[in-house]
Amino acid sequence: MLLGSQLRRLREARGITREAAGYSIRASESKISRMELGRVSFKTRDVEDLLTLYGITDEAERMSLLSLAREANVAGWWHSYSDVLPSWFPTYVGLEGAANLIRAYEVQFVHGLLQTEAYARAVVRRGMKGASEADVERRVALRLERQKYLVAENAPDFHIVLDEAALRRPYGDREVMRGQLQHLIEISERPNVRLQIMPFSFGGHSGESGAFTILSFSESDLTDVVYLEQLTSALYLDKREDVAQYETALKELQQDSPGPDESRDLLRGLLQLS
Repeated sequence: MLLGSQLRRLREARGITREAAGYSIRASESKISRMELGRVSFKTRDVEDLLTLYGITDEAERMSLLSLAREANVAGWWHSYSDVLPSWFPTYVGLEGAANLIRAYEVQFVHGLLQTEAYARAVVRRGMKGASEADVERRVALRLERQKYLVAENAPDFHIVLDEAALRRPYGDREVMRGQLQHLIEISERPNVRLQIMPFSFGGHSGESGAFTILSFSESDLTDVVYLEQLTSALYLDKREDVAQYETALKELQQDSPGPDESRDLLRGLLQLS
């Protein structure tokens, strides 16, 4: 995405159309569009030809962008789990790992970055009916690997609003749910985690469309991305007007939910009842 956005900036600065850029590398306009959105891999020769077309002759600048192209083609660690992942999800894992701010609303279950191993196993088994135990364990392992983001040295900020429904709906037995609630209390104390609970008592709220995640990046060239998961696919929205609507919805959810301290008290209350 970063390389694609820089290529788009260079093309627009020269006033070159996507069609003309595509012609220069023996490709279609849609191929240029996919490259600029970071949706396809990059051939070194294509990037070299585009840089020449865009008038980039400085050797240091060319080498920097070509190096970025090589990095973009290196498969991430999560690709080793591709056999147990839906086709649309590896893209999300890559974006999640690159984000410096992750904002989300969840209603069905606890967000994957906050699940205990036992709770994650119960969720995966429910979602992968008929899967072998080995495949279930590989999916759980991926989820636990993703969670290392939150405790890494350069961990992203994670702002999450959990609907009370996600905490009331049991996955696994009583001990699994108690362990999950205790884990939420503990991880919410981390300085990079802001956890809020949207209680049933509030009634209707701005999260009426369902769960969503907003990913933001430190690189100024990268736009925010909204991730929406569906039953058989996922949507990645990056148009400014689309992102803005989800940002507004999340801000309202944050404003209408109890703050982090009060939310921890809600979690403690649920733990005592469980």
